[in-house]
Amino acid sequence: MSLSTHVLDTAHGRPAAGVAIELRHGGGVTAAMTDADGRARLLEDTPAGEYELTFAVGDYFGERGFLDRVPVRFTIADPEAHYHVPLLVSPWSYSTYRGS
Repeated sequence: MSLSTHVLDTAHGRPAAGVAIELRHGGGVTAAMTDADGRARLLEDTPAGEYELTFAVGDYFGERGFLDRVPVRFTIADPEAHYHVPLLVSPWSYSTYRGS
């Protein structure tokens, strides 16, 4: 059905606006950028398969001291469902989960 993300800057307690994202699926690459609220709608049609989101957090934080790119690999099993993949990130750590 659809795929979206929301990036939250846990170091500063705010949405992470302007984070560059690459989405890889089926040999193709799509580029996106988070909006002012840290959100990005990535796909309206989500075929089943393996996906990878890569977040350019080093560029966002202005440093590559520890984290530079954060890859998140996941599988879409139900193409009729909405998949939301939030990323909570600081320059030193991150976590993700399947949101709603």
